[in-house]
Amino acid sequence: MAQLDVAMIGAGGIARTHLPAWTALGARVRVYAPDGQAPALAREFGQSPAGSRHEAIDGADVVDVCTPTDTHHEITLAAIAAGAHVLCEKPLALRAADAEEMAAAADAAGVRLYPGHVVRWFPAYARLHALVTGGGLGRVAVARFTRTGCYPTWSGWFADPARSGGILVDQMIHDMDIARWLFGEVVRVYAQQSGHLTAPAPDGAVATGTAVLTHTTGVITQIVGVWAPPATPFRTTFHIAGTGGTIRHDSLASPGLRIVGTAGAGPAEGIPAGDFGESPYVTQIRELADAFASGAEPRVSAADGVAAVRIAEAAVASTRTGRAVDLVPSPEGTSA
Repeated sequence: MAQLDVAMIGAGGIARTHLPAWTALGARVRVYAPDGQAPALAREFGQSPAGSRHEAIDGADVVDVCTPTDTHHEITLAAIAAGAHVLCEKPLALRAADAEEMAAAADAAGVRLYPGHVVRWFPAYARLHALVTGGGLGRVAVARFTRTGCYPTWSGWFADPARSGGILVDQMIHDMDIARWLFGEVVRVYAQQSGHLTAPAPDGAVATGTAVLTHTTGVITQIVGVWAPPATPFRTTFHIAGTGGTIRHDSLASPGLRIVGTAGAGPAEGIPAGDFGESPYVTQIRELADAFASGAEPRVSAADGVAAVRIAEAAVASTRTGRAVDLVPSPEGTSA
């Protein structure tokens, strides 16, 4: 793989997962953040700070956008205008119209834009995708995903729906993307949310959200998200039921992935849990770096990022009206 020149914009929590991955892959990285945190982060990983966003982006092969969601649209368009490929942290944007503009701009410029939907690279979800798309669960009827973590009060923008979109857009979009990846386009969304939904969020704040997705395939998916009090362990679960069996995952359990039923040609077996081995962030960035360098198709696309924002935007609209929101399936379809 050719060595890439990468401009990383942002030096917060997600940048601290991306930068070691780029470093491990031998990329040259210039880090810029308007809050002054870039020099320390760059030095920690043997990379270079940049004095301005323009300095970071100028001449870069790839721009890695690791900033609050409300800035993604403008930074991504600037990177595309400079002729760089873009890895943009999820979600691509707060509004589907902005995400569509970003994808269209990349296409017109002949550069690649990928959203950082890293859960596709977590081993349990990658195995689930292989099992479902391979027919191991037969015809799937219902699926349930949960995601629980501490309320992110360490950065005030998370609690501000005008900047993050709130729990539905910032946190639950992970599982909205996974559900669409597994079961096809979403045609109806019904959602609710409760708890502390505005900024600032005090310590001890709690917020919850739930969304029910109807897919073109007939599958019904329920997604539950929780921003919980401090000291709550991070936890994800899923439970999928089909005519060939069921599969369950609990990130805190051991084993964390269990299959019950036939689940394919032979008898079902419990698959050992844990997300062992390489960091999913490294695996993700290696696959995307190869795509940037060689044109190979990764497991996520700009169209996937746009579709995820459309689902999340519909969920927010549903909470405001108390009614389900119908979506027209996107013409691009799903990525495999």
